[in-house]
Amino acid sequence: MLLKDENKTITIGTESVKPGQEKLVSIKIDRLPTGTIIDIPIYVFNAKNPGLTLLVQAGLHGDEINGIEIVRRMLDKKYFNVNKGCIIAVPILNIFGFIHFSRELPDGKDVNRSFPGSKSGSLASRIAYHFTKEIFPQIDFGVDLHTGGGSRSNYPQTRYTAADKNSEELAAIFNAPFTFSSDLIPKSFRKTAFTKGIPTIVYEAGESMRFDEYSIEQGVQGILNILHHFKMINKTEALLPEKEETVYLTNRKWLRAPTAGMFLPKIKNGSDIKKGAVIGIVTDAFSKRNKEIKAPFNGCVFCINHQAVVNQGEALFHIGELAK
Repeated sequence: MLLKDENKTITIGTESVKPGQEKLVSIKIDRLPTGTIIDIPIYVFNAKNPGLTLLVQAGLHGDEINGIEIVRRMLDKKYFNVNKGCIIAVPILNIFGFIHFSRELPDGKDVNRSFPGSKSGSLASRIAYHFTKEIFPQIDFGVDLHTGGGSRSNYPQTRYTAADKNSEELAAIFNAPFTFSSDLIPKSFRKTAFTKGIPTIVYEAGESMRFDEYSIEQGVQGILNILHHFKMINKTEALLPEKEETVYLTNRKWLRAPTAGMFLPKIKNGSDIKKGAVIGIVTDAFSKRNKEIKAPFNGCVFCINHQAVVNQGEALFHIGELAK
């Protein structure tokens, strides 16, 4: 990714943000049945000095609040006050889902399965349409902040697109504890960004509706790493001392419940696993039977389901081998 010779004016809707300006703008979406207007608040930090334009967004799924706190914390600490390039920060993309404690919109649609959207489609499709129309033309690369769905807790990880070397580079710069390539999901934000030639990574950390301080800290640190790498900010005390490089994973696999019962993990999230080791059990409430869950290979666990009572076939552990 090459630095640009000059910064441009960022135009979102009817609002313009010139180089050297900061502004809170919004994309008007719809209104609640009560008549209350719902829009997407967007912060724009456009430095005087030339550079790249980075999108940092959260809340694409309304119940994934760790990403929302990452953006809020960086706004609060003024980490987005860049001296080169431009930051477009979206704390909550799916406002409807956020106020309903839901991944989806009130009609059950998923915004992240609705891109690039339609001006006259479902509410999710309309949100995706306006976001695609207003934001994609402005940005050079992006970080999309997520958490695990339901009770599944993701250990901090970044996911990049294998066919996009710039996104792989971006993930390496972010330097989350785990990194791996993942397939593009049809009609997702990342798939649409890829088709437009915009390198994008997904940061997954924690679980829905629960704050996880380690996940939040790692997310803030990763974004600061990117800002510093592209000289959008000077090295600050906010940057933590250099840590070990990210661990790359391959051959990812879900381990599922062999039977219904109570699930008791025997290993912490983020830990190494050894082939044949018991990493969890599923048992009944009367201690009549236990089913052991054993690691099928050496590697790491990077997601654990914290649901205590599970049905047969439910995903319990997400594991991967170390890339060679």
